[in-house]
Amino acid sequence: MYERVRANPKFQQLVTRRRHFAWTLAIIVLLLFYGFVMVVAFSPAALGQPIAADSKITWGIAVVLFMFIFFWLLAAGYVYRANAEFDALTQEVLREAWQEQK
Repeated sequence: MYERVRANPKFQQLVTRRRHFAWTLAIIVLLLFYGFVMVVAFSPAALGQPIAADSKITWGIAVVLFMFIFFWLLAAGYVYRANAEFDALTQEVLREAWQEQK
């Protein structure tokens, strides 16, 4: 059964799509997170500036809030795509493997 699943071209397509999507999201998260850490390390004064002349909110707070919301949206996007595309493809692969077994 395992060999039939692995030999199925749809399984290879599933693995490739899921790996590409996961690596893309991981790279985006790492670039944003470590980019922010680098700004904190090398230019902390830039993040301490208020976003408006009489505002108590600094650029650092705004950037962190943006990153928090953006990372949740990325996670929601992954869940949506996993449920819509990856799960459907997995079900097709399993259905075909079971049909071949009979």
